[in-house]
Amino acid sequence: MKRKLVTSLVAALMAVCFVSVAVYAGTQAADTITMNTKAYAKHTKGLVTFSHKVHAEEYGISCGDCHHDDKGTPLALKGGEDVQSCVACHKDTGKKPKGEKLSKKDKIAKYHKEALHANCIGCHKAFNKKNGLKSKDPKAAPQSCKSCHPKKG
Repeated sequence: MKRKLVTSLVAALMAVCFVSVAVYAGTQAADTITMNTKAYAKHTKGLVTFSHKVHAEEYGISCGDCHHDDKGTPLALKGGEDVQSCVACHKDTGKKPKGEKLSKKDKIAKYHKEALHANCIGCHKAFNKKNGLKSKDPKAAPQSCKSCHPKKG
């Protein structure tokens, strides 16, 4: 009887450990992310690849610094929680039609490209300004097209 109880407890503990590891492993963000948004029929520039791990761990950027809700409020995510893709809200992958009058805020809300560039380049500019870095400085965060988008081959 005692042996049966110990065996059952060990089995239950092992099951909890396996499930915990599986849940944890299944919710982790990839270390490196390639911005290959399927909503675009064709990408006109090389795909941006960036290190999610470096941004989060080495630079100390929190989830909410990049990920936000429909009102622009930073999301209080925990590492590995599911996040909607940017294009789920910033749906328009085309160019803004000539003559369309939109505020910067409305352009960012509507157009995918505008949203990504405002988010990434805006953060990079703020980082460089805060640290007194010029764009040519090797420690500067990238701001030009070719510094993030590799040449298409």
